[in-house]
Amino acid sequence: MTSKLPPPGPAHRYPLRVYFEDTDAGGMAYHANYLRWAERARTESLRAIGLPHQMMIELHDSILVVRRIEVEYWRPARLDDAIVVETRVVAVRGVTLVLDQRMLREGEGVGEGPLAALRVELACVDRHGLRPKRIPEPWRSALSGSATG
Repeated sequence: MTSKLPPPGPAHRYPLRVYFEDTDAGGMAYHANYLRWAERARTESLRAIGLPHQMMIELHDSILVVRRIEVEYWRPARLDDAIVVETRVVAVRGVTLVLDQRMLREGEGVGEGPLAALRVELACVDRHGLRPKRIPEPWRSALSGSATG
């Protein structure tokens, strides 16, 4: 599964806050919300490098879809916690992109470790036929340049 230590390399950081709507009856973030937070962080990481999803759709008729996600939960996020989602590119292959995403409490030291970690594999597909399609340039180069592996 995932390691408590992140892979080497730069990370995009996406801050968020845990709201009442995100929690279960015990005041802890509901497990499925980690997937939503990861999705937002992935979208913002592409926007941060100037290559948003909408541009990929418009210029290349391509979309990135989730092929596989592995999640490991270590500690709960709680109501009002300030969280940061770190997104790192692990690998860029023909039609796939592998990411490491971690949820951390804002301001905690490295020794505290993540709340949760996700290994996400995305596939690039033609938006009409949903057939696999090579990740287009300039996304391929930009993402490959920040890959850790």
